[in-house]
Amino acid sequence: MEAVKSFLKKEPVLVISGLLAAASAFLVPPSAEYLSYIDLRTLGILFCLMAAVAGLTDAGLFALLVRKLSAGVGTVRKLCLLLTGACFLFSMFITNDVALLTFVPLTIALLAGEGQRTLILAVVSETIAANLGSALTPFGNPQNLFLYSRYGMGLGEFFRVTGPICLLGFLLTFGGLLLARPENAPLALPGGAGEERPFSGRRAAFFAALFLLSLLAVLRLLDWRLAFAATVLLLALFARPIFRRVDYSLLLTFVFFFILVGNLSRIPAVSSWISSLLAGREAAVSALVSQAISNVPAALMLAEFTGNWQGLLAGTNIGGLGTLVASMASLISFRLYARAEGAKPGRYFAVFSLYNFLYLAVLLAAWQLILKGVSL
Repeated sequence: MEAVKSFLKKEPVLVISGLLAAASAFLVPPSAEYLSYIDLRTLGILFCLMAAVAGLTDAGLFALLVRKLSAGVGTVRKLCLLLTGACFLFSMFITNDVALLTFVPLTIALLAGEGQRTLILAVVSETIAANLGSALTPFGNPQNLFLYSRYGMGLGEFFRVTGPICLLGFLLTFGGLLLARPENAPLALPGGAGEERPFSGRRAAFFAALFLLSLLAVLRLLDWRLAFAATVLLLALFARPIFRRVDYSLLLTFVFFFILVGNLSRIPAVSSWISSLLAGREAAVSALVSQAISNVPAALMLAEFTGNWQGLLAGTNIGGLGTLVASMASLISFRLYARAEGAKPGRYFAVFSLYNFLYLAVLLAAWQLILKGVSL
C-alpha cells in the first residue's frame, strides 16, 4: 500500500492521464485507429533528447559549468543574478526541469547561511527564469517539441511567437529580482558546495554528438527515425545505463493523452464544444487550462481542436507561470527547496504565487495587446 501511495504522489499526472484515457475507451471502443493517435515523431525525438541530456549530466558537464560559473562571485546579489541567468539560458537547451535540477541544489548549498528571504527569492527567480527561458526553443520543453512537430511550423515562425515572450519574460524576471534587492553582502562560499561530479571529456563529446542528432531531427534536417535508431544503437553499444535515466513516465503520459484526445475528437458534441471554446481565445484558454493540469498536458489536449498554433504555443508557454502545477519544473524546485534545512514552504508558496501570477497577467495582457500582432 505504501508503494502505491508513493507512486501516486510521485506520478499524479501519469495516473490521471491513464485513468482519463481508460475512461475515454468506454466512449470510443478500442480499435486499430488508436494507433493513428500516437505521434511517434514527438515520442522518438523526446526520448533522444532526454537520453542525450541525461548522458551529458552523467558525464559531469553541467556540474563543471556550475563550478566555473560560481567561481569568483563576490556578493550574494551577483550570485542570485548569475544563477537566475544560468537557468534562463541553459533551459533553452537542456529543458527547464534539468536546468532547475542542476542549479537549485547549488543555490541552496551556496545561500544556506544567507537567510530564507534571499534563498526563497533566488529559487523563485530561477524557477521563473527556467520556465520562460525554455519557452524560446522547440526543444526547451516537451510541449514546444510536440507543437513544433504537430503543426509543421518553420523555425522562423516559431521564434516570432516565442522570441517576444522570452524577451519580455527576461525583462520581468531580472527587473523583479533587481527591484527585490537581494542582499549585496559578501558571499562566503561553503566548502564543497555544489555537485562534485567528475568531468569526462570523452563521454561529454559522445553525448553532445547524440544531442546534435536530436537537434537535427527537431529541425527536420535529419529523419527522426534515423536519429532514434542511431541513438538506441549507440546507447546499447556504449552507454546502456543511460536507458534507465530516461523519463519513461513522461513518454507514457504523452501516449495516454494522445489516446484521450484522439477519442474526444471522435465524439462530435465534445469536439464541437472544445473547438468553439478555443476559437479566438487559444492563448487565454490554454494558459487557464495549464493552471490545473500543467502546460504539457494542456498542449496535448487542445492541439487537436484548433489550427491556431500561435495562440496555443503562446498560451501554454505563458501558462507555465501561475500555480505550482502549471509547470512540472515548478514542482521540482519547490520540492528541492522544501527539503532544505530551515525551509519555510508556506512563505515560499506566497512569494512564488505573487511573482508568478503577476508575470502571468502581464504576459497574457501583452500577448493580447501587442505580441499577437508581432507574431502574425
